[in-house]
Parts: sequence; structure tokens; C-alpha cells
Amino acid sequence: MKNLIVITGPTASGKTDLAIKIAKHFNTEIVSADSRQIFKEMCIGTAVPSQDELNAVTHHFIQNKSIHNYYNAFMYESEVIDLLENNLFKKYENVVMCGGSMMYIDAVCNGIDLIPDPDEEVRNNLWQQFYDNGIEPLRNQLQKLDFEYYNQCDLNNHKRIIKALEVCIQTGKPYSSFRTGIKKKRSFNIIKIGLNMPREILHNRINLRVDKMMEMGLLNEAKNLYEYRNLNSLNTVGYREIFNYLDNQTTLETAVELIKRNTRRYARKQISWFNSDNQLTWFNPEQFEDIIQLIIKK
Repeated sequence: MKNLIVITGPTASGKTDLAIKIAKHFNTEIVSADSRQIFKEMCIGTAVPSQDELNAVTHHFIQNKSIHNYYNAFMYESEVIDLLENNLFKKYENVVMCGGSMMYIDAVCNGIDLIPDPDEEVRNNLWQQFYDNGIEPLRNQLQKLDFEYYNQCDLNNHKRIIKALEVCIQTGKPYSSFRTGIKKKRSFNIIKIGLNMPREILHNRINLRVDKMMEMGLLNEAKNLYEYRNLNSLNTVGYREIFNYLDNQTTLETAVELIKRNTRRYARKQISWFNSDNQLTWFNPEQFEDIIQLIIKK
């Protein structure tokens, strides 16, 4: 049976370096599982692999979509499974998947339910409601339209609430009715490797990465994307804080500190998510030989 080697973990934990080493070891290619590196207009703020890294090993799903095109985890699942089964696994025994986007990884490993594509007018209206009135009115709306999902949802996660409301409003059916929760069987073996390190070290790596992004020109990149700031793809850490600075809501220094803080929070969220996966084995990124031995064993 073919093997998909998943390298995941919190942001700035060294996933790209390790994935390249493993791909070279097994003479194979890398499928990116990063929901923001997929957009070609977003480079610095998403920590896209350098040109040398991209040249070292063939990567897929890096900057191959546009922020102007709607894209979701279901579409990603369909495209990745097609790439694996009809291309990569015909050439290789092993393929590496690398990234920290929890939903994208879960979609490939376990499958995801087909959710109707959003109506842009409905989506824009909901986001405007959020910007104008905050999250509480959206919570109340979700409670009325889909009480089942309301009781399951993270009520502090405005993105998930808006996503559910989009479906409820445009279909007239509860969002929960589209979520079967049935795990799909795959034709390949999945080996999951998680990278982590002491919190102080990870936080320091995150802070240094943000400083490097600013040195590389994140401010100018965000300025070039400013007119599209309301797109869902740009509602993400790194850009959102710079947009607030460009809107004169904060200083640049404060914006940079907020990027660091919000990235650290996102890393904690990633770790919490991955900790619930009992198929994942944790390593320090320096444990390359141990990781290789585990992969061979499995």
C-alpha cells in the first residue's frame, strides 16, 4: 500500500525544513497543506517556502490559486486525492504532505462533507454585520437557525459562525444537516508526524519570523492587497493587523506586536487541535533519524 507521510504542527515549528529532508530521503514530492500559502498574491505574510526550498523538492498547492477565487477544504480534498491517486502514487511509494492547516489535513485524511458554495452577497452581508455589531448578533441568529450546531460550535470563532449562517440562509436548511461526520476510507496508508518544542522556544521562533517578514516587506505586500482586504482569504493573521494600521486604527509597532501575539495564539490552537489526534506521533524537528525510523516501521 502507498503511504502519505503527513508533517504537521504549529506555525514556525520547522515543518518545511523537515518535509524537504524526508522527501529527499524517500525521493518523492511534497503536497502543501497550508490554506494561505495556496494563494499566489500572498507570499511574505504566509511564509511561503523560499525559491531554493521549492527547487530542492517539487511542491504542489503552493501559490496556485488566486485570492479572488473561492476555495474551500472540500475542493482541496478533491484536488489532492485526484493528484495522489492519479499522479503521484503512480510514481512514488511515499508522498509527503506538509502544513499546519488543520481543516485541510483532516479533509485529506478523513474526508469532509460537501457544503454548498457561499453566495457572495450573503457572505459579505454577514461579514459586514460582524464588523458593525460584533459576534453576539451572529450567535443569536445561529441559535435560531441551527440550534444543533449552535450547541456544538465554538461560539468565539466568528469564521465558523459566519460559515454556518451562510449555508443556513442560502439553503433554508440547518448547517448541521449537511455534516454527516462519516469518515472516508482511503486507498493509502497515512503516517502522521507532529512537530513541537518547548513553548518558550516556539514563541521566540514566531517572534523572529514576524520580524523577518517585516524586513522582507510585509508592509508593502499588505499595502498592495489593501483594496481587497474584505476578501475572506485576507482575513488572516499578519494581514489583518497591518490593514488596521493602514486604517489608522493602530501604530505600526503595535500592529507588529499584535501579529506576534495572534500568531502565538494560533499556534496554541493548532497544538490543541492536533493533540486530539491519537494517530499523530510528536517529535522535536531535530529528531530526523527517529522520525525516519518511525516512518519505516509504520
